[in-house]
Amino acid sequence: MPTQTPISKASHPLSGVRVLDFTRVLAGPYCTAMMADLGADVIKVEAAHGDDYRHIGPFKDGESLLFQAINRGKRSIALDLKSPDAIATVKLLLAECDVLIENFRPGVMEKLGLSYDALREAFPHLVYVSVSGFGQTGPNTKKPAYDIIVQAMSGLMDATGEPDGAPTMVGEALGDVSGGLYAAWGTMVALFERCRTGHGRHVDVALFDGLVSMMPILACRTLMGGEAPVRTGNRHPLSSPFGTYPASDGHFALAVLNDRLFETFCEVIGQPDLAQDARFTTDTLRRENEPALAEYIDGWAGGLPVDEVVDLLSAAGIPASSIQSVAQAWASPQAVERGLASEVTHPDLGILNVPEQPVHFSGVGRGGRKSAPALNADADDILNTLNKEQNA
Repeated sequence: MPTQTPISKASHPLSGVRVLDFTRVLAGPYCTAMMADLGADVIKVEAAHGDDYRHIGPFKDGESLLFQAINRGKRSIALDLKSPDAIATVKLLLAECDVLIENFRPGVMEKLGLSYDALREAFPHLVYVSVSGFGQTGPNTKKPAYDIIVQAMSGLMDATGEPDGAPTMVGEALGDVSGGLYAAWGTMVALFERCRTGHGRHVDVALFDGLVSMMPILACRTLMGGEAPVRTGNRHPLSSPFGTYPASDGHFALAVLNDRLFETFCEVIGQPDLAQDARFTTDTLRRENEPALAEYIDGWAGGLPVDEVVDLLSAAGIPASSIQSVAQAWASPQAVERGLASEVTHPDLGILNVPEQPVHFSGVGRGGRKSAPALNADADDILNTLNKEQNA
């Protein structure tokens, strides 16, 4: 079992944890990038042609910026897993690793002789994490999956869009990202358990499961309420006023979730009597009569610029915001203060701003990571370190 750095002496929460990373594209690499951010030594095992994301744009000077973002802070070694010598190297590495993470199709690792069942006797300490579209069991387990497929099958796409419009894919790969988040969560739980028992276990993560589980409002309405939710566009399906509304020069977001806030809101828009209007006295009634309520909101906000609307509502303690672009969100003082991105130095691309995992840990600084590795860039270092540790 690898020697672990005592938590009290670790400079980062995952210092001393070593991960053998067989993942590619987005979900698995998203998981291992967060682990690298927190100090884990992530050894990225790639085929001779490299991770598919090395070949997907946007590009800068021939380098994929997407690959740079998702594989920050890792080390790379290229291995032909069809070679017995490569499999022997993998097993030597596993003796010094805490975690194996893979996102091949179910059955691939078994064919390579690297399944959990094949390894657990020799490496009882190992936390073995499998990330796939539909998990290791079930009728869809061999079905190929990308984010759009998972969004389509999970119900998220059907619940997104205008009421009279087509089902809509959300603007980010949330199926992949949710899978990566749950993979990281499952890894941490299994590592915590190993601290008590000394034994690892298999963690089975499905993108489909993750995305379905990240929709609790839709779940309670369907599983417990017996409803068939329909698309509601930019309005909340259960509360009102809760959505986006037009001002004179754009749209703003508004969230009024209780009667006290609604009374304050009515005062701000110059309609204090609305709080006693029989159509709007409860959240449920406000949602049922949302079109009538929206007319009052449009009448007030339609003559004001977005910034003034947001300032007036915010001053009264009502949650409201302009609709920021992605660029505005990343450049905002809040994002900068929270360190959501940090600089890395790439040998060819120079200084790059890459995202960083968002959770703050006391006493742990942000930034200071390496850029994503060139293909096989760390093979000699990895193997030399392995030889030293094996001979120690």
